[in-house]
Amino acid sequence: MIAVASPPSPQQELLHQAALNLLDPLGRSLAAAVQWWDLPGLTGDGALRWPVAVIGQGPPLLLLHGFDSSFLEFRRLVPLLAQEHQLFIPDLFGFGFTPRPPGVDYSPRAVLAHLEAVLSQITQPSNGPNGLVGASISLVGASMGGSVAVELARRQPQAIRSLLLLAPAGLTGRPMPLPPLLDGLGVRFLALPGVRRGLCRTAFAAPDRDVGAAELEIASLHLASPGWGQALGAFARSGGFAGCGSPLPPQPIRVLWGQQDRILRPPQKRAALALLGDRVLELADCGHLPHIDQPAAVAQAWQQLRDRTQ
Repeated sequence: MIAVASPPSPQQELLHQAALNLLDPLGRSLAAAVQWWDLPGLTGDGALRWPVAVIGQGPPLLLLHGFDSSFLEFRRLVPLLAQEHQLFIPDLFGFGFTPRPPGVDYSPRAVLAHLEAVLSQITQPSNGPNGLVGASISLVGASMGGSVAVELARRQPQAIRSLLLLAPAGLTGRPMPLPPLLDGLGVRFLALPGVRRGLCRTAFAAPDRDVGAAELEIASLHLASPGWGQALGAFARSGGFAGCGSPLPPQPIRVLWGQQDRILRPPQKRAALALLGDRVLELADCGHLPHIDQPAAVAQAWQQLRDRTQ
């Protein structure tokens, strides 16, 4: 019998079009690097495929994006790191362009289970020429991805070598689940074009200079993924990632923070700085997205951390 290929999912079609048509050429290149992985047992539906951008050669590096974002936020950092590393950039479970089957868990527990499945696939010999079986991997986590990285490092101490955290969110405080009515209102609010534009501008140090149509397009593209609102609401009802930093995991940690970060409130930043101490380097002319505002500084910080921990 001749096998008939399955039609692409809506998410696969979105990223296929992104690889052809995104205004940002770095975004187009990164979208074209996406592979669709089978992660057996993750949701019980073997037909689902999960997006992971894979690019570069060398020791493995896992990059984790922030809340209500996607792997595309690393588009400016990727060319600087892919010269010396094989980068694996998944969309977090329930975010970006992942499938969002109904009736499943969209809590931090599910986000971490998905990443452990991704890690398991990376360390299999079929996934590239670099001999990753049994190798440790380092993490770069941005915003909420910083808390995800810290939690993953605690769960996988033998697999995780070191962490670079970029304006990490959720290291302090406590989970605050949103009631069902409020989470629905919040999702509808986040979907408004004016709100998306305002949030995008707030994330940059100099929005009048740096935020244009290309940035706004990437900030909102994943909203077209089926189930975006339902999954985001379910994550909000779970309370999300909070209070993840204490105690810090034992691996070496470096933290970059923008002096013009307007996303995290001053009390949050003060609490995180008290926890992290001298691990923190503040960057001038940088907002909540060091990997967007200052990708060269992020790449340099990563190289210094890597060289110190080899």
